[in-house]
Amino acid sequence: MTDSLTTGPPHGRPAAGPLAHPRRARASIALVFAVHGAVGGTFVTRIPWLQDRLDLSPGQLGLALVMPAIGSSLAMPLAGRFVHRYGGRAAVRGLLSIWCLALTLPALAPSLPLLCLFLLAYGATAGMADVAMNAQGVEVEQRLGRSIMSGLHGMWSAGGLVASAFGILAAHQDLDARLQLAVTAVVLLCLAQPVCRGLPDLRAAEEDEAPPRFALPPRSSLVIGLVGFCAVFAEGASMDWSGVYLKDVTGASATVAAASYTAFALTMAASRLAGDAAIRRLGAVRATRISGAVATTGGVLVVLADSPAPAIAGFALIGIGIAVVVPLAFAAAGRIGTNPSQAIAGVATVTYTSGLVAPAIIGALAQATSLTVSFGVVAALAFALLLSAGALRRAEPGAGAAATDHPPTAGKRATENVIAPFSK
Repeated sequence: MTDSLTTGPPHGRPAAGPLAHPRRARASIALVFAVHGAVGGTFVTRIPWLQDRLDLSPGQLGLALVMPAIGSSLAMPLAGRFVHRYGGRAAVRGLLSIWCLALTLPALAPSLPLLCLFLLAYGATAGMADVAMNAQGVEVEQRLGRSIMSGLHGMWSAGGLVASAFGILAAHQDLDARLQLAVTAVVLLCLAQPVCRGLPDLRAAEEDEAPPRFALPPRSSLVIGLVGFCAVFAEGASMDWSGVYLKDVTGASATVAAASYTAFALTMAASRLAGDAAIRRLGAVRATRISGAVATTGGVLVVLADSPAPAIAGFALIGIGIAVVVPLAFAAAGRIGTNPSQAIAGVATVTYTSGLVAPAIIGALAQATSLTVSFGVVAALAFALLLSAGALRRAEPGAGAAATDHPPTAGKRATENVIAPFSK
């Protein structure tokens, strides 16, 4: 049913014991993902308000919107130390609470420089909370013994969609974003506290060495990160450019073009919520290969489309195809070495960098050639998922860190040799 795997705990870590309250733990971590997604979904709906209030040009707004990704990339390597020191539950509660409060910052900025500074802090808190909750999710998944990461990321998408609906309503009512973001931040903060109390208190073993304050990722996580990079590149390109592609290439109306992102986001959220069942049946590697084939088909359909309908279908297939790849990348990273949050931070940094550069690369290629050529690159990266699926072999619940055909002793030595130069 799956590719060959060496079962057992990751080398260097004790075997994960059963959860005292498995249903409560799973529900709690799922709601944590939903709250995190709701913060981001709320913010994006009020970006036009920010642009109008500060009278920003498209270039100035683009500069400001790069800051959250930069902040996340800089702060993510700090998360491993935080999780190790305070434990998974306390780290998630603290970082998620700060992330909720950070939602208020952008609307308070009186100028572009301060907006950039506030968005840098906003992104830093987002990234650290992201690493902590994914590390907690991987631990819960391993102790449950079945795949749940795709569903957790589906809850993140669902939280963002629900929150964005309220944001759109607030914008339609011309509600001041300072008031809306402040109220939403308080509501989400109040939701986060009881949700986090249901998390299991997963702590590092006493003998585990604390990671450096600013921990570089293990080399073994970089290959996994590159798989996530391909998926997030396709996601970022489709999210930011699908509407433009439909309008400029296929001649779609403004209404149809505007609805393209919603359709893409809905298909991806639905696929993530349903993805765990497919992963359990097919295994992580086979599921990723099928996902790559579906996303590649979608990319080719977009490139060949000369009318809106096939292009929309192509974007929907891209969303379905990439949906489970990032959750599987985090699951695989969480089974590397003795400190899962450090490896997850490495994968997250590489993966989310793709979201930072994808829209710019698509735009540059479109300027030099055409949008059709740009999405040919997206199709090629989707095909790379099919070829590189073996890198996610560790994503099976119960799989060891060295999911290879080598004997355990040799695998342990190999893992230690790979991790040692980066983790000390």
